[in-house]
Amino acid sequence: MVEGFLSGLHTSPFKGFSQEFADHRQYMPGDELKSIDWKVFGRSDRFYIKEYQEETNLRAYILLDKSGSMGYGKTISKLEYAKYLGASLAYMLFKQKDNVGIATFDTRIREIVPPSARRTNFMMILKMIADASPSGETNMSDVFYQLAQKIRRRGLVIVLSDLIDEPSNLVKALRSFRHRKHEVLVFQILDKDERNFPFIESAIFTDLENGSELVVSPGLIRDRYRARFKEFVEYYRKHLLESRIDHSVLYTDTSYDRALFTYLQKRARLL
Repeated sequence: MVEGFLSGLHTSPFKGFSQEFADHRQYMPGDELKSIDWKVFGRSDRFYIKEYQEETNLRAYILLDKSGSMGYGKTISKLEYAKYLGASLAYMLFKQKDNVGIATFDTRIREIVPPSARRTNFMMILKMIADASPSGETNMSDVFYQLAQKIRRRGLVIVLSDLIDEPSNLVKALRSFRHRKHEVLVFQILDKDERNFPFIESAIFTDLENGSELVVSPGLIRDRYRARFKEFVEYYRKHLLESRIDHSVLYTDTSYDRALFTYLQKRARLL
């Protein structure tokens, strides 16, 4: 399916064709040793990579939420869905010869691979995606502020998360990417049970992030719950749109092609 979408990819507006030197950046595991600037190492005793113009244009950053709430799902969990989607997007970017990197997070940044168009980098991204498992609570606002500080060069930021956090704080944090001139694409991944609340019998509901429990009679709260959930999703839609951030709600029973079409539409608008 992903191969079929490659023909629809637009040439990046940030792409260059020169091999002119552009900048240095600190060496990261996975970088090729031949790219190290040994003269700089001789002066500073630190490893730095030479970057050229074609390497410094389009940079894509996939931000994968692996907090506990992403573990919910019956047929497929939200995290599993996000992993498939993230791998597909990374593959599309890699085949387009774009620079792609990834960061996983919950209450803090857990792992990070800087953007690169090298195959070794792509394989590191796939391994990180494969190894991601849901755990811990969520603090997306702090994480996004930290990442906005780390991601200094203009690029495309792709967020894969259920956005289950305090909405007003999270919207402000996402705006910090826009303030730094990044294009931002948010895939809010949810389970249809979260929308429909189909539960019938009284049960103990357990918080997947902190383990707290609550006895619930679904019939007594279903209508109010659905109304609050609708407000929750609508808040993100309205305020992210106002911030010129693309927001797509995807349920785990939605085919991946819808998500990939959203990505292609985003790329088209960058032209």
